[in-house]
Amino acid sequence: MTLSDLKNQVCEANRALEPSGLVRLTWGNVSGIDRASGLWGIKPSGVDYASLTPEDIVILDLEGNLVEGKLRPSSDTKTHLHLYREFPQIGGITHTHSLHATMFSQAGRELPCYGTTHADHFYGSVPIVRALTPEEVETDYEHYTGVAIVQRLRELGLHPLEMPAVLQRHHAPFTFGKTAMDSLQNSIALEMCAQMALGTLTLNPDQAPIPTHILDKHHLRKHGPGAYYGQK
Repeated sequence: MTLSDLKNQVCEANRALEPSGLVRLTWGNVSGIDRASGLWGIKPSGVDYASLTPEDIVILDLEGNLVEGKLRPSSDTKTHLHLYREFPQIGGITHTHSLHATMFSQAGRELPCYGTTHADHFYGSVPIVRALTPEEVETDYEHYTGVAIVQRLRELGLHPLEMPAVLQRHHAPFTFGKTAMDSLQNSIALEMCAQMALGTLTLNPDQAPIPTHILDKHHLRKHGPGAYYGQK
């Protein structure tokens, strides 16, 4: 992938945030990485999505050094950096404050899987990540946000592409994908699943999660070794 390709892909994914309905104002960012070069790009801080151009995308290396760009990178840059360093499988990260998923984050509740829509995208309950300690917030808030996310996924033995989403307590969701656009699509799916779950709990507060055999069938037919969803 050329640097120009990387900038174009990251810019396109960020520009798609607003039309997707996931963000208000500038409450979100997408990054993407070229694993061959170890370079990655992220949205600059506070820049309107509609005015964003590929030239605005800030390029960094995996040490966090600025490689190219005249604007300050997203305030969440250190979170993205830690996730890329710890999970070489992921190629894109999206962070938003989408309405319904953020409700679960603020409530400190994992997002249970109640149906097949959720199962198609997330292999079970989307986990809640612990709140940061006062020391972590004071020392390096964004870095330790990434540390807490990695810690939680490893505690649960979850692969970041099988469970490409987490809910940061008191904060908001982060999603992962094979590319920048893939991570954005996972954010769209997460928000829809959160909205469906809240509606489900309103109609039936005692609703149990989806049976395991249906969860397995729906997730694995799309993502498993014998997957047959879609076209070859």
